[in-house]
Parts: sequence; structure tokens; C-alpha cells
Amino acid sequence: MMKRLLMTLVVLTLGLGSSQAQDVKREITRVTGDVYRFQNQFHVNMFVVTGAGVVVTDPINQAAAKWLKAEIGKITEQPITHLIYSHSHGDHASGGTEYGEVPNVITHRNAPEDIDLVEPTVRFDDQYSFSVGGKTFELTYLGPGHGSDMIATVVRPDDVAFVVDVVSAKRLFYRDFPGSNVDHWMDQVRKVNALDFDVLIGGHGSAGVKRDAEQGLVYLEELRAEVLQGLKAGKTVDQLKASVKMEKYKNWAAYDTWRALNVEGMARHLNESGAVN
Repeated sequence: MMKRLLMTLVVLTLGLGSSQAQDVKREITRVTGDVYRFQNQFHVNMFVVTGAGVVVTDPINQAAAKWLKAEIGKITEQPITHLIYSHSHGDHASGGTEYGEVPNVITHRNAPEDIDLVEPTVRFDDQYSFSVGGKTFELTYLGPGHGSDMIATVVRPDDVAFVVDVVSAKRLFYRDFPGSNVDHWMDQVRKVNALDFDVLIGGHGSAGVKRDAEQGLVYLEELRAEVLQGLKAGKTVDQLKASVKMEKYKNWAAYDTWRALNVEGMARHLNESGAVN
């Protein structure tokens, strides 16, 4: 396992094409022998080349999906046979028609009837798995929290997990947890941590390892405890935003821009949920 883990941490940039738009960063990297990470500006997806087809995930947007399909064609002659949507939020799930007529489109049961004109062919409730070309894909519903149709995908035997938005490697959580029950979001992170994997590909930020998901939960638990303690002591949200520094995580991405927003969102949730009383 350690040998595999070391191999996955040495991410090889393939340089398989340049961006068609000068202001958009696009890059494909190989994470393991058959599992690839695609970055489109600030968004990331995963695709897997198998002996019997290519499995792709979130199209991100129309331009990104069009570019990626062309680049996949430079890697393999295998067609795209499966499309997995991590969830239906538009910044990750738009543009799927650019992948073409994919025979297997997989979502959670709670996903809309169609996602930007792409109709799912397979919907599942809690868990779903399939095998193609020597690879097995294990899909797990993460429950409500950040969205209501969020799933995680683990690729075997590579032991690579693709997890979008719920938790990222060494990166603070999104702004003020908009539109979310933070306790439910924390439960989503716990479900990620219950999965068996070595490498973490997130929907944003750099690739990481299982420990990064574990540390993400520790951050949320510590943030919740500090904010709750401050609220019970009668501090205002502005006072908490100034005093809850979470300095242990100052080297994480988005610390300078999202730390205060994380505090604000946690305080709002704790007040609205009645946890302060």
C-alpha cells in the first residue's frame, strides 16, 4: 500500500493540450496508471481509462467537457461509456451533452429529471457499484448537507476517491456554508472518512490522501466547538470573526478569504438550530 501511495503522490503532468481560451487554466494529470485528474480553472473532475471504455465524471461546463473529450481521444481510442455525476450543482454538472451519447449516466435518486439536458439512465439510493475493463467503481450517497444528491466515487483497485465540495485536501470549506445545515455537512465528511481509499481527488484544490479528509472533519469539529463556546459566552458574530483564528490551519488554501466566513456560517447555523440555547 505504501508503494502505491507514494506513486500516487508523484503526480505526472501529461501536457496533453493547451487551453483554447487564454484565461482558462486546463490541465490533465495522471494520478495512477489509469486514473486521471482534470483541472479546469478552479474546478476538478476525474476520468478513468479502462480496457472496455472510459468512465468520466462531472463535465463542469460545456467548454471544459468539449476540451476534455478531445484530449481523452488523444489518450485512448476507447469510447466514453459511463458518466457519473457527483451532484447536480451547475458549476460542476453543466455541459454534459458535450460528452456525446453516453450509454450509462449515473446519479443519485434525488438528482433532477435531467441535468442540463442530460437524462440519467441509472439512479440509486444508498450504494451502487459497477465494473468495466478491470476496474470497479463504488458509489456511495453521502446524505444531505452540501446538496441533497451528493455521492462519492471510489475506484478499485487504485483506491482513489473522487469527492466534490464536501471536503478538500488542505482547503477551508466554502465561504459561509451557504444554504446548508452544517451538522449534516459534517455527517457527509464522516461518511467520506468511513470509505476505504488512499488518494483523494477533490472537486477543488490539489489532490491529497485519506488523512486530508480526516483533517477536514477535525477542522469542522474544532470550528464548531470554538464558535459554540463563544456564542454561549455572549460574543457577537463580529467578535467571533475577529477572535476565532483557527491558526492551526493558516497554511490551508482559502484561509485568508474564507476563515471569517466559515465562522459566520457556523455561528448562523448554531443559532438557527438552537444549539446555543
